[in-house]
Amino acid sequence: MTIGAILLAYAALVGTLGARTLGRARWTSRAPLLAIGTYLTAAWSVLAAVGLAGLTLAVHATALGGGLSQLIGACVIRLRDLYATPGGAAVAGFGLTLTGAVLARTAFITVSQVRAGRQQARQHAQTARMIGRPDPALGATLVDHPQPAAYCVAGPQPTVVLTTGALAALNPAQLDAVLAHERAHLAGRHHQLVTVARIARQVLPFLPLLRAADAQVTRLSELHADDAARRSRDPGLLATALVILATPATPGPALAAAATDAIGRIHRLLGPAEPPLGPVRRHLLRAAVAALVLTPVLLAAAPAAVALLLGRVPGA
Repeated sequence: MTIGAILLAYAALVGTLGARTLGRARWTSRAPLLAIGTYLTAAWSVLAAVGLAGLTLAVHATALGGGLSQLIGACVIRLRDLYATPGGAAVAGFGLTLTGAVLARTAFITVSQVRAGRQQARQHAQTARMIGRPDPALGATLVDHPQPAAYCVAGPQPTVVLTTGALAALNPAQLDAVLAHERAHLAGRHHQLVTVARIARQVLPFLPLLRAADAQVTRLSELHADDAARRSRDPGLLATALVILATPATPGPALAAAATDAIGRIHRLLGPAEPPLGPVRRHLLRAAVAALVLTPVLLAAAPAAVALLLGRVPGA
């Protein structure tokens, strides 16, 4: 089995079983930020594996041709032998096409998502400020609307938006908890994390892990903001505020206090506080994240490392 096939098998395995494994894990709600990092790392590890698989399929017939091998000698011959792929030029062409397609699609979607997100966030923030009025005491823009809503918009002009309906429906303590939640979104740059997950999903939407990562990063971002707010506020206040604010989702690039899994979050806030992960388990999970980062690179580079270590023509 060639290195390219191994990398594609790794991508398929992580891309399918990863969603089920992480979806069943109970520790994610106890360490939302670590869980976000795990989802994003796993998703982008799959993308890296697919791109590197294409490169390794192309190595034998392209980058390490005869002219280059004459320049750097027997080590290149060893590399060509270790990266050799049955099928010759046809497989090499497929490899280059695969890598080019993944890179081009990733670059296009990244540019499109970032540009669209910034434009929507800028327009939404500007619109909120035009039709609303800043409230320095709250640190938010107040919009006249009877529907209770609170959300934040990131981008060049980070803005917390609050409707007059929310101001009337929430008592001061509940309002303070909600604002703390929204500020935690902005401080944690949760909008950027959601965008990274969304880009991965759009590049390879047929893989369960990449589809799940988008929704799970959004959900976990809400849990992380809840945890940030509850450190200095009564979680019961935020829970009751979520009940009041559990309304239809807000538009586009906004993250709303009650837009995602409100019932589950309310139960989590009202229930007994979950114990934090122990240091040993955290270290193990971080090691798993590091393994996800390194595995595609190590698999792709392993034959080259062997060739450099041996440094001689096979059979000489």
